[in-house]
Amino acid sequence: MKGLKRSVLRSITAAMVRRYQRTGGRKSGSARGLPILLLTIAGRRTGVSHTVPVCYIELDDALLIAGSAGGAKQEPQWFKNLRVAAGANVQRGDEHFAVEVSIPGGGERAALWDHVLDRAPFFADYERKAGRTIPLALLRPVPAIIPSREETRSGQPQC
Repeated sequence: MKGLKRSVLRSITAAMVRRYQRTGGRKSGSARGLPILLLTIAGRRTGVSHTVPVCYIELDDALLIAGSAGGAKQEPQWFKNLRVAAGANVQRGDEHFAVEVSIPGGGERAALWDHVLDRAPFFADYERKAGRTIPLALLRPVPAIIPSREETRSGQPQC
């Protein structure tokens, strides 16, 4: 039964990701009053990229996300992957960009958790249900590197 449940959940998630990608987030772009982004991150063991829909809160120059898994006892796999990643890719609406990842701890995490609860109080229920501290991550966009005019004219591949 557990395998069937996981398979159904994966199918639903995959359909949601495709719908979000197809509509630029106009459909499947929010949940429980929070906007959703698509997070693409390499698996920590396989290196294979996975894309998951994640609620986020805008915070100054960063996007704040929580590894709540809706209050599941186990930390979501995507968050375990995020813990070891230097970066990831995000689609927010029609916008695509690379991000650097930081996992705050201690007092910084506590202050950010208060911010989460101010914006989305239902996360307190998730943490209570899970019986674990819900981890948080900050995703900061990495500036795009635009080649200079000389580099563009050089005839060298622009990779």
